[in-house]
Amino acid sequence: MTSTDATDGGQAAIAVQGLSLTFAGSPPVRALDSVDLRVEAGQFAALVGPSGCGKSTLLRVLAGLAMPDRGAATLLGQEATGRTGAAAYMPQRDALLPWRRALDNATLGAELTGVPRREARAAARALLGRFGLEGFENAWPAQLSGGMRQRLALLRTFLAPREVLLLDEPFGALDALTRREMHGWLQEVWSREGRRSALLVTHDVDEALTLADVVFVMSPRPGSVVARIDVELPRPRMPADTVSAQFAGLKGQVLSALSGAPPGAIAG
Repeated sequence: MTSTDATDGGQAAIAVQGLSLTFAGSPPVRALDSVDLRVEAGQFAALVGPSGCGKSTLLRVLAGLAMPDRGAATLLGQEATGRTGAAAYMPQRDALLPWRRALDNATLGAELTGVPRREARAAARALLGRFGLEGFENAWPAQLSGGMRQRLALLRTFLAPREVLLLDEPFGALDALTRREMHGWLQEVWSREGRRSALLVTHDVDEALTLADVVFVMSPRPGSVVARIDVELPRPRMPADTVSAQFAGLKGQVLSALSGAPPGAIAG
């Protein structure tokens, strides 16, 4: 199913309506133009689009770090614009603090939301094994591999006591093999940790279809959502699933939307 319309129903985890944003300058840059999207509670959504189309900007709006010119953005029914800390946000780079050991990097997000340090450390220790970091709690970030750094950054994000996760290209800096391993790992962690609502920004169509329940496709700048594609594939999704006929059909829909095909040409 493909649509650009918001879904009717109850309160959404993430709801964006008519959102536009222009960066001041000479000339000004219109980054987003009348963006509409909706992510239901417990849904894992992905946002794909060409470079510079405003994907990361939209995530920053939802994280309360950028202000739109007009439109609305809510998280669990509450205004998101201009309100930091309402969602657990992971930027493109892991942003680990080099002077904090792994355990203290993991607890940083929770501590910033007011969780007592002792409680945050206990929660982090309980999850280190699940995130593949058991035995590395005292390691410095420079001593960790790229995949381990990303898992640590995700652990920090998961430990923030927020129902909505905003993930901006969390695996973008990793090699293809490590990324594939991380896809399987993230699906397992997300399922075991309660399937919180998530919006993932990625350039990788295979990654979007492997991880997400629904994929939103954005146009070139100024970005707007031009297609919504439901990914009705069983979980967990394995590397072998990416060569199935169903996966190939969904990938074709996403690629057609990215290439600018009219919505009727990509309906599933």
